[in-house]
Amino acid sequence: MDARVAASLLAGLVVLLHGLTAWALVEVNMEDRVEVYRGDTAQIVCMFSSDDGIGGVSIQWFYVSRLGEKQKIYYEDATTKAVERGTPFTDRITVNVTAATGEVVLTIADVQVRDQLEFICLIKSLTDGVGEGRTKLLVFEKPDSPTIEGFQEGISIYDDLSKIGICEVKNGFPKPNITWYRNNAPLRGADDVMKVVPSITTESSGLFSVRSELSMKVTKEDKNAHFYCEVTYLVPGGTRMTETNTINITVYYPSTAVQVWVQSPKGKIKEGDSIELRCQGDGNMPSSIFTIKHQGEEYPLESNTYVIANVTRLNSGDYECVSLDTDTYEELSGTTSIFVDYLDPAVVAPAGPVEIDHGEELTATCNALSSLLTNTAWFKDGQHVSMGHHLIVKDVTFDTAGTYQCVVTVPEIDGLETMGTLGVNVNGPPEIVPPKSTDIEESFDSTVDLTCHVRGFPAPTIVWTTLDGKVLETTSEVELEDGIISVASVAVTSDLTAFCNASNQYGADAVAFKIKAKGSGVIIAVVIICILLLAILGSGLYFLYKKGKICGRSGKQDLTKDKSGKDNIVVEMKSDNTEDAILLGVNGDKQPPNHQ
Repeated sequence: MDARVAASLLAGLVVLLHGLTAWALVEVNMEDRVEVYRGDTAQIVCMFSSDDGIGGVSIQWFYVSRLGEKQKIYYEDATTKAVERGTPFTDRITVNVTAATGEVVLTIADVQVRDQLEFICLIKSLTDGVGEGRTKLLVFEKPDSPTIEGFQEGISIYDDLSKIGICEVKNGFPKPNITWYRNNAPLRGADDVMKVVPSITTESSGLFSVRSELSMKVTKEDKNAHFYCEVTYLVPGGTRMTETNTINITVYYPSTAVQVWVQSPKGKIKEGDSIELRCQGDGNMPSSIFTIKHQGEEYPLESNTYVIANVTRLNSGDYECVSLDTDTYEELSGTTSIFVDYLDPAVVAPAGPVEIDHGEELTATCNALSSLLTNTAWFKDGQHVSMGHHLIVKDVTFDTAGTYQCVVTVPEIDGLETMGTLGVNVNGPPEIVPPKSTDIEESFDSTVDLTCHVRGFPAPTIVWTTLDGKVLETTSEVELEDGIISVASVAVTSDLTAFCNASNQYGADAVAFKIKAKGSGVIIAVVIICILLLAILGSGLYFLYKKGKICGRSGKQDLTKDKSGKDNIVVEMKSDNTEDAILLGVNGDKQPPNHQ
């Protein structure tokens, strides 16, 4: 028998047994709403009470479709539990009943946006008492982080409504809201000065993506404004908010004033510098054209900059920067003054080179025309000798001769300086600078270089001679500012004396160099000794010869041959004096001594 039919028969039997009775009282309590994130599990609780008790009631769950139709998804009584087939919830719901408390819990797994519906819990007693409760299931999805994009093109204050930017937030539920802000204040205004155009897209998932485009009529004050969007969205139990990054816009507005100034160099300007002029208005209209005017000439600017290379004092004067707006033909200008400091080349008087007699006074001046105060210093051979425009040297000597350099500087400007030179010659007789030594020892048969440094002007004539009046050859001669250095090479074959003789129209001077030849006496002694040794050696050899120690002679020898031989020779040497020695010749003939 069908379970439902059996339940109906049972209910009828109870009616017959009890006779005429009143309907049982059934009460149902449910929350107005249940809120849950998409993908989570929702639990809808139905609390009921009945005079018939839990065993005498049936429980049914319904949902209300978007068309307003009531659709059953679950049934349960004392003997039956059944989930309706073919509904969106068939495979995702479970129902738990707690008899002690009269609590029925409908659990829906993996909640989706389409599940945002109204759910009905219907409790019916066996005596036809009925109770019903309703709960709305609300589904939420936190949207993605919002984005903002600004338009890169500049906007003129003369334009009408211009696009500022676009904000977008995707995949939220319910629909997120976008509010535009400027400098932390929400943007509000009439349609002729501000316009916000929203658009909503429903994704395949049922989530919402919202896009908002802002257009405005900008003012000059908007040049530094920060624009951003605030996004608000619902979550279970409340509302949350997030913001985008900020964007700036480029606002074009006309100038009301123009300035021109020297960008570099900083401080004073000197001849030879390069000047960079900057010209700028307090506006930024692309239609503005800047030019520089100076002494009736106009010079166009690149990037609001004008460069004058290698300036001179002629570049001094007023420079006017002119701004022309080609849209309105309005002209503005600003002016600055430039002064180029200068320092002319140094002028030395007398012009030089100068000649001055020994013992007199040297006076000279050095001046340079300048736009600023100057300092003058005098140097000789790199050494500082005087300060000021005037150079005075009293009682000049040959040490005074040489080249003087005057250096004129401008203390207020580093690197601004000029120089002049003065050559000084001191007239006077030759003066030989004492050599380190005039007594020289050199080896026999060597060569020595003699150096003679002579000061004097006009340049002295130098002649090298020996003690016996012989003129030596000059090896080299170098002319200096204060005189001459002469060098002569001398071959050392014996002791000698050489003279350096210097003279000019004012007088003469000389110095003697004494050269001693080392080793000459020893050589003579060696030669004599060698001659004596040779004489002794000759006598010894002669003696040995007489004694028969050499040339085949050996004391007294008898050499006997066959008496019949014609060539028998007998040699006899007596041990007496050499003069008595007798040599026997061939065949025994006696030979006189002078035939030896």
